[in-house]
Amino acid sequence: MFNTFEEAKNFIMQNDVKMIDFKMIDINGRWHHLTIPVERFDEDIMTAGIGFDGSNYGFAPVEKSDMVFIPDLMSAAIDDFFEIKTLSMIGDVRIIGDKENIPFDQEPRNVCKRAEEYMRELGVADTFLLGPEFEFYVFDEVTYNNKPNSSGFTVDGAEAFWNSGEYGGLGYQTPHQGGYHIAPPQDINYDYRSRVSMLMENQGIQVRYHHHEVGGPGQMEIEVEFAPMTEMADKTMLTKYIIKNEAVREGKTVTFMPKPIYGEAGSGMHVHMLMFKDGKPVFYDENGYSGLSETALHFIGGVLRHVPAICAFSNPSTNSYKRLIPGFEAPVTIGFATANRSSVIRIPAYAKAPDKKRFELRNPDATCNPYYCYAAILMAGLDGIKNKIDPVADGNGPYDFNLYKLSDEEKAKIKGLPKSLGSALKALAKDNEFLKAGGVFPQELIDLWIKEKKNDLKKHITLPTPMEFEMYYDL
Repeated sequence: MFNTFEEAKNFIMQNDVKMIDFKMIDINGRWHHLTIPVERFDEDIMTAGIGFDGSNYGFAPVEKSDMVFIPDLMSAAIDDFFEIKTLSMIGDVRIIGDKENIPFDQEPRNVCKRAEEYMRELGVADTFLLGPEFEFYVFDEVTYNNKPNSSGFTVDGAEAFWNSGEYGGLGYQTPHQGGYHIAPPQDINYDYRSRVSMLMENQGIQVRYHHHEVGGPGQMEIEVEFAPMTEMADKTMLTKYIIKNEAVREGKTVTFMPKPIYGEAGSGMHVHMLMFKDGKPVFYDENGYSGLSETALHFIGGVLRHVPAICAFSNPSTNSYKRLIPGFEAPVTIGFATANRSSVIRIPAYAKAPDKKRFELRNPDATCNPYYCYAAILMAGLDGIKNKIDPVADGNGPYDFNLYKLSDEEKAKIKGLPKSLGSALKALAKDNEFLKAGGVFPQELIDLWIKEKKNDLKKHITLPTPMEFEMYYDL
C-alpha cells in the first residue's frame, strides 16, 4: 500500500488508526502476530526492526534465536477483523549480525524471494506468475479430541446429506459428491463466499470466481487471478486468513484439510503457472505440444522428475495422502497431459492465447507453507530448464487418456506420487540438490523440515484410531 514511511504515517493520521499489527509466519505456515500502539510506530522500526524469539517459530535453536522482524510497507492494509482500527503488515525476518542484520535464509518469505532472484540470475525469466485455486469445507460446527482413553471427531453442516432425515429439515441437502456448481437453495454459503470475495478484493487479491465444489457437505472454491510468486505466497496466507476469520464472524468454521470427510471429495490447491521475460510469454509456442514451448516442456520435465520430493513441501500433512487417491479428481500418477485432471500436470485446453498459455500442478494442498511450496515448484522447473529434462524421454507422458481407468497391469508401468508423508520425506532426503541451487533452500532447512514432519508422522502412527477399534477390538 505504501512506498514510504511518510505515506504510512499520513494514512494512519487520516484514518484514525490506533494499532499497528505485524504478522509473521512460522516454519509450518501458521501466522503469529505482534501488535504495538500507533504511538510506538516510528521510522527506526523499518531498519532496526522488532526483536522476537525465533525458536518459538520452529526455525532456530534457543541459543541462536534472537531475530528481528522488518515490516514491508507495501503489504500494509486495514485488518477487517479487529474491533480497534488496526493497520496490519507482513514482512521479512533477519538475524543479528556483527555489523548489520542479515536475511535469515530459512525464513519462508526469504526463501521465496531468493528463488525469484535465482530465476532472474539464470536469465530464464524475470517474472513467474502463479494462480492457485483454494478449496475448503465450511461447517457449522466441529469437535475433536485425542485423549489417552478417547479419540474422535465430528463435523456437521446444515447442507450435509446426512441431515436429510432430521426433524425440521427443509429437504434441500446437497447430495453426496453432488455439490459441483450447485445452485441455491442447496448452495447456502453463496453470500458467505461473496462477502469473502469482497474482503479479498479490498485487500488487493483479485478473485477470478467462486463456486460450490463437488463435496456435498459444504465444499467451496475461490480461484484468484495471477500474481508474482512471493506476492502470491503473501496473498495465499491472507486469503486463508480472510476465509477462516469471516467464517468465524458468521458463526461457521472452515478447514483446508485435504480430506476432512471420508468418501467425499478432497480439497486441493491447484497451482497454475506462467513465465514472462521482458513482457513476452516464455511458455508459448504455437507449434509445440498443446501450444507449449520447449522451455515449458523442460520446466514440466523438472517438476515431474522431482515431484516426489516436492510433495514433502506441497503436501506436508499426514492427511494430505488421504486425498491423493484414485476416483476423486486428485492426481495419483506422475505425468502431464492436456485437459486431463487425472494427471499431476494438466494443460488447460481453453488457455490458447500466448499470454495465457500455462499449466497447473494439481497435487498441492493448502496445508502447505506456500512460500516453501511455491519456491520448490520453481526450483524443480528451473532444474528442468537448466538440464533440458524432457518429460517424454523420462516416460512421464503426455497421457491424453483417463489414467483412472487403466488396468492394474498398465497402472504398474506408470510412476505414482508418494502414498504417504513418510514416502515423501524419504524422496526429499534422497533428492534435494535441485532445491539448494543458488543458495535458495539451505541444507539446514531441509534437514529441519524432515525432522519436524517426522515428528508429525510419529504422532499419527502411534495414535489408535476409531477405525482400528471397529476392525480389531473383538479379535
